[in-house]
Amino acid sequence: MRILGSVLTVLAAVACSPAARADSLLDYVGECVPFARAASGIQIYGDAWTWWDQAKGRYARGSTPRVGSVVVFPKSEKLRLGHVAVVSRIVEDRVLMLTHANWSRVDGVRGHAEQDVTLFDVSPRGDWSQVKVWYGDMDGLGGSVYPVSGFIYGTPDRGAPPAVHTARPSSQLTSTNPDYVGSLIDAYAR
Repeated sequence: MRILGSVLTVLAAVACSPAARADSLLDYVGECVPFARAASGIQIYGDAWTWWDQAKGRYARGSTPRVGSVVVFPKSEKLRLGHVAVVSRIVEDRVLMLTHANWSRVDGVRGHAEQDVTLFDVSPRGDWSQVKVWYGDMDGLGGSVYPVSGFIYGTPDRGAPPAVHTARPSSQLTSTNPDYVGSLIDAYAR
């Protein structure tokens, strides 16, 4: 019985400890979901692809990007668990910047945070339903087109219960000198 108690104590400690600790949001190494939750303040849990439906009735959602909103990528052939990222800057109607984790490889390893990377709307109607994402391994926009469910805003949905609070994005969401020109070149020059 004593051994079982010790094992349960160790298991509880492991289960409650975060996967990665970071002094700064940008030092984070891990999955996209805990990163997006910390960066946006939006308190949704579970695989990235589930965020869109989970937000219904809790957080306002839409198809227009806003700084601090979470863009949700559904499950797809290339994204088996989906992906979530936080909008850090709006560059122009079809170009914005994201801050996210676990996309590109940094020093050969996935999971690192990336700040102010380009997201380009390539949808035929300009509605952010299909995008290309900056991929560090290519030092440019990747060749893949990804579907997008939409954007989750940090404000309560109109029908949300009173317990849902307005989210506060991290102050480290964007850099002090983002490269707007580079982002436009990424989107339109390739």
